[in-house]
Amino acid sequence: MSDLFAFDGAPEAGYAQPSPLLSDEEAIAGIPESIRRKSLPRWPRASEPELVRHYTWLSRRNFGIDTGFYPLGSCTMKHNPRVNEKIVQMAGMNDLHPLAPASHLQGLMAIFYEMQEMLAHCAGMDSVTLQPVAGAQGEFAAIRCFQEYHRSNGEGSRDKVIVPDSAHGTNPASAAMCGYQIIEIPSNEDGRLDLEALRAVVGDDTAAMMVTNPSTLGIFEPEIAEATEIVHNAGGQMYYDGANFNAILGKTSPGLMGFDAVHYNLHKTFSQPHGGGGPGSGPIGVKSHLAQFLPKPLVVREEDEQGLDGWSYSWEDPVNSIGKVQQWHGNSGAVVRAWAFYRRYGRDLEKMSEHAVLNANYLRHRILNPSKELASKIPAMPIDGAPARVVKHEFTLSMSPVKDATGVSGKDVAKRLLDYGYMAPTLYFPMIVPECLMVEPTETESKEVLDKFAEDFLTILTEDPELVKTAPHTTDVGRVDEVWAARNLVLRHSLGE
Repeated sequence: MSDLFAFDGAPEAGYAQPSPLLSDEEAIAGIPESIRRKSLPRWPRASEPELVRHYTWLSRRNFGIDTGFYPLGSCTMKHNPRVNEKIVQMAGMNDLHPLAPASHLQGLMAIFYEMQEMLAHCAGMDSVTLQPVAGAQGEFAAIRCFQEYHRSNGEGSRDKVIVPDSAHGTNPASAAMCGYQIIEIPSNEDGRLDLEALRAVVGDDTAAMMVTNPSTLGIFEPEIAEATEIVHNAGGQMYYDGANFNAILGKTSPGLMGFDAVHYNLHKTFSQPHGGGGPGSGPIGVKSHLAQFLPKPLVVREEDEQGLDGWSYSWEDPVNSIGKVQQWHGNSGAVVRAWAFYRRYGRDLEKMSEHAVLNANYLRHRILNPSKELASKIPAMPIDGAPARVVKHEFTLSMSPVKDATGVSGKDVAKRLLDYGYMAPTLYFPMIVPECLMVEPTETESKEVLDKFAEDFLTILTEDPELVKTAPHTTDVGRVDEVWAARNLVLRHSLGE
């Protein structure tokens, strides 16, 4: 091995490669003087065992759904079945190139077509595109379809999108990226949609309303059909944020509620891993009047005796497509994993929703109704941010009573949960709940896990406030100055130049 490729000229580079065809001198001679290094790069050197140990050590510092309970509200951090990984790594899936001709992609395109049809069916939509690679990108694509629909009707002057104050933050952001003004309406005291507030803001300038149902409070909107009627009567469109689709699949659908478009999170509802912020997949489904505007291309099929199982598949562009929203045809790995999940469970996916709702209500009850022994020790119980007697897949807790009594904030409790081996719940969202913790156990956790979490959560409320305020104490990194970190980003590691 040439010393040129080692750190400080040492030969231990941790890898081997064939002898080069050119000598170092000949290789260097072919490089213009102006771009030659004046000194060797300061690359770290390590043997293979040292590299393996380093990355294994890094992995142990991370927390994931495979490490422990991950009750991150609104993110649906469920178990990712390993059979999905086996399927997506098959050569016929894993070794395809996106620029290959359709004749070489018939198996994958068959999966794409089946996913389009399945997603359309379960959401009560007429057409689906798999192209968006994140929920927020799906939101953007759907709002753009609305925009082109209004323009095609000579109503391009509609410039306002309505969102409830409990909406996911990506909703107003996606609409704003399309150039719309955002109109926020308040929730009722019970956390549900205020129909009178909605009636007060709809009009000839309403382009759409964006709603999550169940809401971020974990509450189902029983008057959603009336809300869609109000918006439709004003000429607007209804958008369904599918982040919480895990709670209703098989029980009802956005189509039945009157929505015109929906995005799906394959990395939530359909078990594709989140993967450290990505890769995600956010397909959108639309009613027939919007299908011509969908991002291109879609997969279509026709009968063909010589084709795959009697069918042949091809790409087709909607006639008035808004264009592509990302480079290829969608995140194919995420689509295949979600397809494997759907194929494994089929109609039993309804049980997924049932168990998700059951787990959320059970855990909520365990926290809000502690044992007599613990109740006598807890100085203040959190107020439930969802007054409904039954929630769906997640619930919120306001830690304001605890903070008023002991000075321990919601953030302190979240940090202390790390010491007990849990990922903290979503913190301070939705913002309409003061000192909010949002908890989503998902359908994949056992009763024993939920019981232990509830017990540990309540135990934290009995601990010395100073212990909780200074948590975490057992993690590799203690409490950081998050404001400083946000304002002083360090995006590269210095190697000591």
